Amino acid sequence: FPPQVIPEPFRVHLSSSALSLHELLPWFPPLCLMDLRLVSLTLGTLLILVTSGPQPSVGQKVYTNTWAVHIAGGEQEANRIARKHGFVNHGKVSLLFRQVILVCLESSLGLHVLLHVMWAEQQVVKRRKKRDVYYEPTDPKFAQQWYLYNEDHRDLNVKEAWKQGFTGQGVVVSILDDGIEKNHPDLIQNYDPDASYDVNDGDPDPQPRYTQLNDNRHGTRCAGEVAAVANNGMCGVGVAYNSKIGGVRMLDGEVTDVVEAQSLSLNPQHIDIYSASWGPEDDGKTVDGPAKLAKEAFLRGVMEGRGGRGSIFVWASGNGGREKDSCNCDGYTNSIYTLSISSSTQNGNVPWYSEACSSTLATTYSSGSLNEKQIVTTDLRQKCTDSHTGTSASAPLAAGIIALALEANKNLTWRDMQHLVVRTSNPAHLTTNDWKTNGVDRRVSHSYGYGLLDAGAIVALAKNWTNVGPQRKCVLSLVVPLHQSHPLSQHIMSLSVDACAGTDNFVSSLEHAQAQLTLSYNRRGNLAIYLISPQGTRSTLLAPRPHDFSSEGFSDWAFMTTHSWDEDPRGEWTLEIENVAGTSDYGTLTQFTLVLYGTASSLSGPSAADSSSCKTYDRKCIYLYHFI
Repeated sequence: FPPQVIPEPFRVHLSSSALSLHELLPWFPPLCLMDLRLVSLTLGTLLILVTSGPQPSVGQKVYTNTWAVHIAGGEQEANRIARKHGFVNHGKVSLLFRQVILVCLESSLGLHVLLHVMWAEQQVVKRRKKRDVYYEPTDPKFAQQWYLYNEDHRDLNVKEAWKQGFTGQGVVVSILDDGIEKNHPDLIQNYDPDASYDVNDGDPDPQPRYTQLNDNRHGTRCAGEVAAVANNGMCGVGVAYNSKIGGVRMLDGEVTDVVEAQSLSLNPQHIDIYSASWGPEDDGKTVDGPAKLAKEAFLRGVMEGRGGRGSIFVWASGNGGREKDSCNCDGYTNSIYTLSISSSTQNGNVPWYSEACSSTLATTYSSGSLNEKQIVTTDLRQKCTDSHTGTSASAPLAAGIIALALEANKNLTWRDMQHLVVRTSNPAHLTTNDWKTNGVDRRVSHSYGYGLLDAGAIVALAKNWTNVGPQRKCVLSLVVPLHQSHPLSQHIMSLSVDACAGTDNFVSSLEHAQAQLTLSYNRRGNLAIYLISPQGTRSTLLAPRPHDFSSEGFSDWAFMTTHSWDEDPRGEWTLEIENVAGTSDYGTLTQFTLVLYGTASSLSGPSAADSSSCKTYDRKCIYLYHFI
């Protein structure tokens, strides 16, 4: 409309805000339906002018081109009317006009008559504000917690998870260690007595035993990484600073199978996450893991904990890097039931203490060389430290990030959490020479697993995650009878498998793969063992360990790899065993069992009558070694 045609009150509105159709109606005479298209085209141009003007003042309504309309006759009648008059029906909630149409309500053909309308209302823009406002923590050491957030984004992206509103609220974490200083000013607000116990002395109080050397500071340091209180003027903050934190005192005394089992099974319907930064000796020559009762505690935890969703066990991968140790010789990190976490230095390098193995799932930051920063956390005697180190510091950071994901979705199972870690961990910034791309185009490394945990990414994916199907377990045994010795320089064994197709244990999408081996060898540390999946992913199950002089070999030891996660396991698997040093070493393999864990969307292949969930491949020959 030319300006001289627009009535004076209308011009006033143009200078201030968008207009309601109700406000326009008094200024135009009744129009018949034949004129509506012309008016809508003309008014469309006008509204561009209107909406490009100044923003509405506070309290002034802003109208949209959407109407909520109640039409008699149901959905079919609404669709018919929408098609007839050029509207878009967006379902049972509203009709969206293709253009803003000036409706003549004074005409006998007005909107109410035309559309058989019982009620209509033009939609108004409403101001709505999220109530989980993010404020950066004010704790004095927060600026030194470079691994939570830094401007170079070489961090765990924790601030992004906080911005999404997740701080660990409603999640319970317990630190299995040497106790927790429950009255520490940075922990007391989040301390949970129901997640705590003193297994060493048999009482409910997990307070650490104080010595001159502060030997028992480890658990308190780990606890602060998870749940140090925010904005209290003390030290720094925990990754999940609104989570509840407890501690189990179990390392300050004799550690037995009973002690471990009691610790791992404490209050499993209350505790969500157990964090452990300990294990067998990292001396490069030990092969050890959980005994009978601890194994049962792990199994009960994942089957029954958290209302059947499964306890989540986070484990430090080990500090035996200087001794060339392998975390696959540690039965805790090598377990399918633990989420094994390794370390990276501030600059993205492999730390001197880090162990490489195929069971590690992901990485967080920790200490490195002398010129690299370490971890800030609570310390014994109500103090604060900026020098927490090792994979001991990495596992609690992971536990905190997992607590954020659990707050985002409390229905996650223990396996869901491992899937989320695999899918959201980030290889960027991490330097090593063994990155490879597996059969589903994911980068994975023996030093870092699938890369750095990303808190922002994992909570975003967790929110709408659909639980994975039930775990399938396919067991394929190769029995090797022992008769006599034959010289052999290297052993390569190939096994074609159908992954138990046609049975209830069929696995079409892999999670964990195990090679259970029984073998003797005169010098165990000279052995290297590799497993190659049908899609060509090569996992180092055992790297040579120069300090391991044992002649005990391995007795039904389940070497585990996560490197073929989500691959289709059907096809040819290859096991390679080789000697890397001695010219006169010898040994004997007596059993090889391939165990595949994962899911299947449907059963396929031969009928159950033609197949067994546990296939046995008998051989009349024997496999004995004389490596040269």
